Formats: sequence, structure tokens, C-alpha cells
Amino acid sequence: MASRSSKPNRRGGGGRHSSNSNSRQFSLPHNQQPNWRERNTTSSYEDNRTHSNNINSNTRGFMLSNTATEYYSYQHHYNQQQLLHYAHPQDFYYYPSYAPLQVLPPPVAATHFYNSNSTVQTSAPVPSLHRPPSSQPQNITIQSRKSLGKVFNSEGQNARAAAEVSESLVSLMEKVEVTLEPSTSLMNNSPRDVPTFPKHLLSEVDKNLPGIPLPLVAIRRPDQGGKEGPPICLLANHFLVEFEPSQQIFHYDMEISPPPSKEVARHLKRKLVAENAALLSNALPAFDGRKNLYSAVEFQKEKMEFFVSLPMRTARGISTCEPNIHLSLASGCEAGGSSNREKLFKVSIKIASKLNGKELNEFLKNKEDHAALPQDFIQALDVVLRENPTEKCFPVSRSLYSSSMGSEVIGGGAVGLRGFFQSLRATQQGLALNVDFSVTAFHESIGIIPYLQKRCEFLHDLPLRKSRMLSPEEKNEVEKALKNMRIFVCHRATDQRYKVHSLTDGVTDVLTFKERDGKVIRVVDYFKEHYNHEIEYINLPCLQISRSKPCYLPMELCIICEGQKFLGKLSDDQTAKILRMGCQKPRERKAIIKGVLGGAVGPRSGNYAKEFKIFISQEMTKLNGRILHPPKLRLGDGGHIRDLTPVRQDRQWNLLESHVVEGRDIKRWGLISFGGNAEQRRNVGKFISELAQRCNQLGISLSRSTVVSPQFELMQTLDNVKLLETKLTKIYESASSKLDLLVCVMERKHKGYADLKRICETSIGVVTQCCLYSHLNKLSSQYLANLALKINAKVGGSTVALYNPLPKQLPRLFSKPAIFLGADVTHPHPLDDKSPSIAAVVASMNWPAANKYVARMRSQGHRKEIIEGLKEMVGELLEDYREEVKQLPARIVFFRDGVSEGQFYKVLDDELRALKAACQRFENYDPTITFAVVQKRHHTRLFPSDGQATTPGNSLSGVRVHRTVNRNTSHGGKQFSSSSDAFENIPPGTVVDTLITHPREFDFYLCSHSGIKGTSRPTHYHVLWDENNFLSDELQTLINNLCYTFVRCTKPVSLVPPAYYAHLAAYRARLYLDKSSGISETSCCRPTCSSDLSNRSVHSRPCPPIEPPPLPKLNENVKKLMFYC
Repeated sequence: MASRSSKPNRRGGGGRHSSNSNSRQFSLPHNQQPNWRERNTTSSYEDNRTHSNNINSNTRGFMLSNTATEYYSYQHHYNQQQLLHYAHPQDFYYYPSYAPLQVLPPPVAATHFYNSNSTVQTSAPVPSLHRPPSSQPQNITIQSRKSLGKVFNSEGQNARAAAEVSESLVSLMEKVEVTLEPSTSLMNNSPRDVPTFPKHLLSEVDKNLPGIPLPLVAIRRPDQGGKEGPPICLLANHFLVEFEPSQQIFHYDMEISPPPSKEVARHLKRKLVAENAALLSNALPAFDGRKNLYSAVEFQKEKMEFFVSLPMRTARGISTCEPNIHLSLASGCEAGGSSNREKLFKVSIKIASKLNGKELNEFLKNKEDHAALPQDFIQALDVVLRENPTEKCFPVSRSLYSSSMGSEVIGGGAVGLRGFFQSLRATQQGLALNVDFSVTAFHESIGIIPYLQKRCEFLHDLPLRKSRMLSPEEKNEVEKALKNMRIFVCHRATDQRYKVHSLTDGVTDVLTFKERDGKVIRVVDYFKEHYNHEIEYINLPCLQISRSKPCYLPMELCIICEGQKFLGKLSDDQTAKILRMGCQKPRERKAIIKGVLGGAVGPRSGNYAKEFKIFISQEMTKLNGRILHPPKLRLGDGGHIRDLTPVRQDRQWNLLESHVVEGRDIKRWGLISFGGNAEQRRNVGKFISELAQRCNQLGISLSRSTVVSPQFELMQTLDNVKLLETKLTKIYESASSKLDLLVCVMERKHKGYADLKRICETSIGVVTQCCLYSHLNKLSSQYLANLALKINAKVGGSTVALYNPLPKQLPRLFSKPAIFLGADVTHPHPLDDKSPSIAAVVASMNWPAANKYVARMRSQGHRKEIIEGLKEMVGELLEDYREEVKQLPARIVFFRDGVSEGQFYKVLDDELRALKAACQRFENYDPTITFAVVQKRHHTRLFPSDGQATTPGNSLSGVRVHRTVNRNTSHGGKQFSSSSDAFENIPPGTVVDTLITHPREFDFYLCSHSGIKGTSRPTHYHVLWDENNFLSDELQTLINNLCYTFVRCTKPVSLVPPAYYAHLAAYRARLYLDKSSGISETSCCRPTCSSDLSNRSVHSRPCPPIEPPPLPKLNENVKKLMFYC
């Protein structure tokens, strides 16, 4: 990560403002200095530069916007004059107290000075602050931190912003009454009391000061962790890291000109270190491949310049700089020979900062200290531990892959490589290295021609048809497959690498260029004359390897470089092979991880850790988790079994003698078929009869005959959008425009699935259920039950409900109605640099069951993670909720999916503001909000400790339990497979909130589901904002219980349903725009196998911001239904 050039030895009387600062300097007597501590933020410079007015994700605090005047925060000083600390406009404040202190508004802009007796005077009125008698005192130390503030563009904006701050906040602050309890003097550097502001102040600040960022704080863990559930001994793939606190690390900025690739930059670093050992004090520095260089010893000089050359082998007599073509013959030289050419690089090294581990050591040891996490030192250690593995593996994001760990050709020009993930993180036990096994797809390192044979189905016989040409559509497909790929040539000896920019407009046979003597020569003649090579594929285009000038390479002479991540969309078969490669049983995965740690390419390999005095434990972290009890479930009244508690090891249950809790009547429905042979079509009548029978067994009243005769169409109908819409509209009109459901049977998966869903859900207004003829050929009770549950949910029914409703389970929190919101953003494919991102928000619409969710979707800017239309979508959902429940919810619990740690506080800042704004559209409405991030794409894995039984305890008295002994069936039919993986995995309901979690913030890991294949991946829940004051047990139990209410299956799911439904809704909306993707209703489900499909680095090029195309509006008939299930 790029880092800012810092001033490592800042000095000054006040400690905060050096002589180089533009801020005014002031000082207090030494014995009265406030307890402000400053930290270097070089590690977060790049993030701050990108989002200069955002929350800094690494330091868990907030940033005040810059104005023409300086901001200050009021600090009460008991029995002394009121002391105001005047902050630099770019200072970063960290207020880590737990609720109710959630917000501190930016103070009043004012002019100020110190008088002779250190009393602060100001031109702005100073509001009096009093804490209500009922509140508890909050002890806190405020930490100051430099960061980049928001800069206004003109003096006029400065003045207006200052006036806004002064006018609005003085007005607000004067309304606040907060009583401060006596506290120790700030002058003695003791903990301080900070006023607690009323909750409504946040919305007031947001309403009156829309240009000022919300001053947010990190939510601290409310207790020492949960207590519910029997304990279980576990191992986690976190390895304790010990470091020497007194060890200094010297951080240098390393600039290379001309800018090389990361691979070349690492070669340069290695050669520079080898050739300049004395100047570099015989150090063994670590390099991140960009510009950050870390050394355990100080170099001889603080600033140095070097000139380093790397050999660039080229063919003798071949100029690589020719303007028309890079393969042009130089006069007077013999072709075919080889010579070494050197490319010269200028390398500048200068000191950026001097780091030590004392602050990190203090942070990890003193849990009550409110200092910010010294992320810059952690980043330095992380780079050190990655140095040796990076030299020997292919790095992709935070994972490293090597063919030495195993590979497998998966077809389509791709190969699966095994590797490992590693990341250094601060946890409750101290600094820990998270190491995990991973698998991802790479391009095969083969020739372009055989690669295209595998990648493009229409070119599978290319060697047999060497004279064939590409149609315009085929050429687009080939160009899409090869674009941005790194290649090298095989007709001459060279280490040079090229990147494919595009394909030439003309075919190889007609391409010409000018030689240096001005003679025009054909490309095919050139290679015949100088390399004695006859171009065979003369009717294929050449590869264009330059953006600005014509540089041609014939395809047959090019080979794909090794180590390039496959960015194309994997086929179903490729995905299945990758999943199988990564689907390791828990004991196998544990053995692989331990092997990586001690292996030749692991983080313990090499001498870098020893150089920096870092020790990595060889043992996984041992910890105690807890197993949460399953909730008692309520089923339909019409069945023999009306309530049950799932106590099977996998927590599944069946509906063999039960009804769904709310079955709908479906009297008017239809069926349309696409493709299929005569025999398959004859079986449609049997399918209709058996589906109706199975639905009725489950308490879903489905008519035994369709309202209109089944319609049979050709598969080609799905290729023609207008014809498809005509056929679907005809069925709807034949049913007198009253159709509850349309079942669509297809011969095979087809891209027209997307058009069918869009037309039915936006234009016509009917929910659909798609299925394949291949499944209808072997109808099973389980398959029919699965269809029945999805159909029932889409028409407004529900499968199961909690027997004890939420007001009874958690009366402290849910005595009044609450709403559960889930949100997710889906982005286009990595190779897509134009399509918009899709945001979806779902909300529970029934209380207290909270098992029906309505969705709203919006398109937004390309790869924008912040939900831009959140205010409008939440406002609409609250309106719907009031219409259904007859009142607005008193509490909002918001689950946000798809957010990485680096985005936590930017997302919170923008989206919490949007939630508050959505609530303000209703008069006198101010609900309490909890904002939690849900993460599935992480690499923490939990394993039962050796000898630990994984069978959950069944100590449940006084309730009906569901033990399937002789009838080991699912919904009623097919037997469950007894997977050994499920017995080796941690049991459903396992929760961990100690040792491997954040040192101070409110997060936990919950594995609510049963891992049937591979190793279970727990879901990580991180609470960023909590006005509801959840205790650990309360929130963990709530989420675990909600996971049993997912509408599509009779088992707990791995993700809290609001977040799961938001994911499904976002996927559905993507189909509305991306008409050539989405081919099955289950293709968007999260894989249960734990292969590493999470390394989804974004490689698409940035494109100019364009207005995203709006999504088609949902039809009113389906708008309030769970059509996306």
C-alpha cells in the first residue's frame, strides 16, 4: 500500500504541532499537558486519499470535516476552568466508549486563544453540558490521530461550512442537558468523563448539517461474551504470533522509475539488496511490491538513489521499439541469434517512518486502554511474513498459490491450483496469523491456439480447419477471452512479456508494416524470411499488444504466461471441479494448514521472520465455544405434529406428518413447457397430479388441474424475447388475467431464464417456478416437497415459525414491534467494466413471526458498494410494514452483507445516515437501530478439538423433540445421506466470541448450519452500531433462532435470513439487466463446500461514471411477495 512521506521526528512544545505545521501553536505547562497521543497513519494513507472524508477503517474512529476555522471538542474539567482542546482540522478522534455514548457532534467553529493563565476564551457561546441523573458515568480517554480531512474547494465554501457548523450546532448544543459526575483532572492524564448525548441528537445533527460527516464511534463488546449453551473445546486456524516490542522497524518509501509490474519490482528489489549490502547495512528488507520497504536495521543513509538494470533478452537483430511492429528486421544483422539487452531502472529510497511494537504490545495487553490499533506496525509485520511465500508462489489478493501444492485441469482452458491464505490480525489472545487452505482457477499456460480450442466451443476443431475465419460474434468472444492476458512468444529466445490489448481488425494474411528502410512487407512474409516459419492460421487476426500503436503477434506463436487468475465466468462443470478440489474434510484441512505453516513456502519459511524477531506458534489456537440450543418450532395446525424441536445432529427435520405453518390456496395456476421430447411431454400430466398431491400433504392447497391447458413451446422460444413475452401474456390473458402461479418446465438450462423472470415479475405480474425435465423424469417426494415449499413462499405462505415468538423470547427488547432488514450489493463480473451494481434491501413484514420478507432493488453506479438508494428503499419498506402491522416498528435490526473490513465505517457512515433519513419521513418517529455486518467470505475455520465429540447435547426437557430414528427422511421421501463430514464438523449452533475475535469490538462467529461437505465455515457477525443495547447472548440467540425460519428448507441455514434473502433479491435483479446470465433458480445459492471462491479481486478497468440503467419496476401483483425465493 502506498504510504505518505512522513516527518519521523516531529518535535514541539505541545507535541502535536511541529514547526512545519500550518496550524497555530499553543502550549501548556509540561505538568498540565493533556493526554493526547499521536500515531503515524501511513498504512491508511491510500484509503484516506481515496475517501478523504470517510471513516478510517483501521483506527475505528471518526474524522471531522475541515473548515476554514479549527474545530475543537468540549472537555469538562471538574473543579477547574473548562479546558477546550483545539484540534487541527485534519485530526482523527477515537471515542471508544460503549453505548449510550454513540455520537459527538462537531463543535462550534470559533476564534480562540490562550490567555496567560491557560484559560481558553472563545467568540462562540459555550453550551453547558449536564448528564441526566439516571445515566451512568462513562470513563474515557480521547486519542488524537492525524488523517486527511475533507477539503472544501473554495473560501466561500469554507465560510458557509463554518457558518453552518456554528449556527446549527450551537442551537443544538444549547438544547442538551447532560450532567457530569465528578472525575479526575484531565491534567493528570487520568480517565475522563464524557457527556452522554440524547439519542435524538444524531438525527438532528444529520438533518441540520447534511454536509458534516457523522462522528461515529466503535461499538465495544457489551460484556465478557455470551454464557448460553454447553461448552465445546475447539481449535481455530489462528496461530499466535510473538514479536519483540522493542524491535524497531524502519519504513522506507521505494519509488521505481519507469514504474514496473509488481513481479519486475520484486526482481529489482532482490537485485538491489544483493548488490548494495553495505549501503543497506546488510539488512534483509521486506517489500510489498508497490513502494513500501521495511527493514529491521537502519540503512546507512535516509535517502538514496540507485540505478538497477535487469536483462531483457531479445532476438539479435530484432528491434522491440519499432513503431509499426515490434518484430522488424534490423539491417546488417543475422536473424535467429540472441543477445542480452539491459533495461535500466531508477530506484529512490527514503525514510518514511520509524515503527516499534511498544504501542501494539500495550494495545494487546491493556484491554481497557482506548488507544487506536497501530495498524501501520501490523501492516509491516504482515509484509514481512508474506515476503518469502510471495517469492515462491503466485499471489492473488491475500492468498498464495503454487503448483507444488497440487493442481488439476478443470477444462475450458483453466487449471485449479491449491494454495493458502494468510493474514495477520489483532485478536483477544494477541497478534495471530490466520492461515487457511484455498483453491482458485488460473489460466492454463499453453499456446493460444490450444487454449482457444478449450475455451471457445466453436473453435474445438480449429486445427482441422486452419483456414477458417471468425464471424464478428466469434471474434468478440475470442477478444473477450484474451483481453488483458499476459503472454510470451515461442519463435525466439526472450524473457519479455506482453499484454493482449485487442485483436487486429484484419486477418494475419493481409496485415503489413513498414521496415526501417521504408519497404512494406506482409506479416506472413516477414516470418517466412526471418524465422523460416510458415504462418498456418492466416485467416485469424493477430494479437494487438499496444493501446497506442500497431504491434502485431500471430496467435500461433504466443503462449500464455503462468500464474494468471482465471477471471472468466466458470461453467457449472468447472465450478464443480473447483469445489471438489477445495472440499476437504475437517481433519484433512487441518493437516493441510499445519503442513503449510511448516512447509517450504509457508509463512515460517525463509529468514525474514528471524530477521525481524517474529515467532509464529506451530499450534492452532485452543478455545472454548458454546453450542446454542435449537429453538422450538411451530408447524401448521392441520398436521399430526404441530410443534417440534430439531435435535438431530444436523438439526434437520421433516414434514412427513406435518403441515407448513401457513399454507396458501393456489386455485388458478398454469404451466408452460419449453422443449422436451414426446415422452417427456406426456409425463407433464403425471407431474401436475403428483405436485398437487404433495402440496396438499404439506397443507398447501394446489388445484389438481391448471386453469388453462398446459402450453408446449420449442426451446427456441426462449431466444426470442418478443415471442416469449407474447406467449406468456397469452397464457395470462387466457386465465382472465387472474393467475397465482406459472410453472415453467425447461428441457435444459437456458439464458432465456432471465427474460422469463423479468417479463413475468415486471410486465405481467405473476410469480413463476422453473424446473427441468431431467428432474421430472425421476420424481421423488423430496424434490416435490422442495418445489412445494418454494411455491408456497412465492405466493405468500411460510414454512415454519418460532413456537415462542420474539416478544416472549426477548421481552426486554421486543415488547414492541420490530423490523429486520437485510441488505446486499451484487457487482458485475470482474471482466465487465460497464454494467451497474445492484443493491437489494429486504424487510420482515409480519410481527411477531418475522418470517415474511418484502424486497426492494435498485441499480447503482458500477462497483459502488455504498447503497445509494437506501433511504428511498427503507422508506418504502417502512410504509409497507405500517400497512401490514398497523404501526411503525420501535426497533430496527439491520444486517448488511458483502462488506469487507476496510469498508466497515464508510458503509456505516453513509448507510446509517440513510436509515435515519428514511425514518425522518414519518412524523415523530425515531426508532432505535442496530447495524451489524455479516461476513461469509472470511478464512477462519473451527475444528473440534482432538477427542471432542461433535454431537450436540439433547438436554431439552418439557418440549417435543424431533428424533428421526427409523424414518431418516427429509421433507418426506428420500433418505438423508449420512455424511462423515457432518460428524467431523462442529455442530450447528456453535458460537465463538473469545480469543479469536476483535480485542474490543462487538463481534462473534456463529455456525448455525450443519456442514454436510467439506469443512464448515462459520458466519462472522460484527456489530458496528447498537442503540438497542443487545447483550451477547441476546443477539447470538436471536440470529441462531432466525436461521431456522428460512423458507426454502427444513434445516437451519448458514446466514441470517434477512441477509440471505437480500442476496437472492440482488441476484434476481441482476437478471433483469443481465439477460444472458442466470440459468437456474438455485445457481445463486452459497456453496456449502469451503473451497476458496472468495478471492475475487476486481480487475476490471475503471470507466467514466455513467448513469446506471434503472431496473424495470416490479408489478404490483408480486411487489409484496417473496418472488425471489
